[in-house]
Amino acid sequence: MSTTSRTRKAGLASAVGTTFEWYDFFIYGTAAGLVFNKLFFPQFDPLIGTLLSFATFSAAFVARPIGGVLFGHFGDRVGRKSVLVLTFSIMGVTTFLIGLLPSYATIGVAAPIILVTLRFIQGLSLGGEYGGAVLMAVEHAPPRRRGYIGSWVQMGVPAGLILGNGVFLLLGGMAEDAFIEWGWRIPFLISGLFVIFGLVVRLRLAESPDFAERKERSGVVKLPIAVIVRQYPKKVVLTAGAYLAIGVTFYITTVFGLSYGAQQLGFSRNAMLVLVLLSMVLALAALPYFGRMSDRFGRRPVFLGGVIAMGVLVFPWFWLLNAGSFVLALIGYLAITCGFAASFGPLAAFFAESFETRVRYSGISFGYTLGTLASSAVAPIIAAWLLEWTGHYSAVGWYMIAMIVLSAACTLLLPETYDQDRLEETRCAADPERTNTEAR
Repeated sequence: MSTTSRTRKAGLASAVGTTFEWYDFFIYGTAAGLVFNKLFFPQFDPLIGTLLSFATFSAAFVARPIGGVLFGHFGDRVGRKSVLVLTFSIMGVTTFLIGLLPSYATIGVAAPIILVTLRFIQGLSLGGEYGGAVLMAVEHAPPRRRGYIGSWVQMGVPAGLILGNGVFLLLGGMAEDAFIEWGWRIPFLISGLFVIFGLVVRLRLAESPDFAERKERSGVVKLPIAVIVRQYPKKVVLTAGAYLAIGVTFYITTVFGLSYGAQQLGFSRNAMLVLVLLSMVLALAALPYFGRMSDRFGRRPVFLGGVIAMGVLVFPWFWLLNAGSFVLALIGYLAITCGFAASFGPLAAFFAESFETRVRYSGISFGYTLGTLASSAVAPIIAAWLLEWTGHYSAVGWYMIAMIVLSAACTLLLPETYDQDRLEETRCAADPERTNTEAR
């Protein structure tokens, strides 16, 4: 098989697996915004129930840095492929079990406790999944195509959301009572079929050539996370900070936006699902374009341009949504999605190239998951609280802008990385003892 064929196969396999993984993750967020407050927290008033529902959604983000360290350790020592198969299996099983979980009315307080536990396990899985999927694609690709091939993994996020929202949309014709009673379980239960298909795809994929070469030449690092903390603390903090704009924008528009549009503005549940779905169709098309742009112009300028665009479009998104018109709301969603795609497209290559091959799985997983914990995990909760506290959407908008400014600052402090591999090989050739002393 030619190098080009292997690259495409790795990118496609990573994208397919990541799509199903994010499908599992996102259907939880959709259900949290639509029904979980009624099923698992019925003893509280609607606002508190919604906040608690979003809190269970955020439990996975608390677990993601732990999963990133745990699975990153084995990904840097054992290999990318085996860890990806394991994390994918864990995600699929937990999602299926959520679909079988009895409600509060059936088993009482045990229901929300089990729900949070399963969500936490999902987070552990995804904490290790994302870094491995990125590396399987990026490390199979030539340096000048890593932005483009890496964007295929990023496409798994909107594809997973489209798939999840599409399934919920198909259930939109159900009576409200039937949907709340059993209809919401269908998206969780059919994930079992996706797990089987995804495992077949990933099991046929070869190990990362970068990892295999590094392991054969100089062994593996005994404790990768220790190397990351000792040698790369600044890059971990900066990659986490650079992600803030993406996490806050994405989860406020797709998770908080569902409940805000339906409960505050009078949009139907299906209308909000369609808005999110159509914006993700645009993201799906735009991500590889911006990934390719980063191969041509560099990772940082393309990434930073997207961050700035998201900041400029925060309030226009709210104004168009608040107008109450589906068409205007769609324009707002499509516009802010372009900014999101410009940053998210080159993210895989940008973050992966910030760390050496020997500790890359741990580095990208730790930095990325810390960023999601500081942004994605809390964004829907903070947005709902700010709206209730102030009674006005502007507080949510200023919160988004504050996070975007921090993200832009961190991005400016990160070095350009698109030629990082040549620098790494030169550095290792000049100082072979540095890696050998830390290898097994």
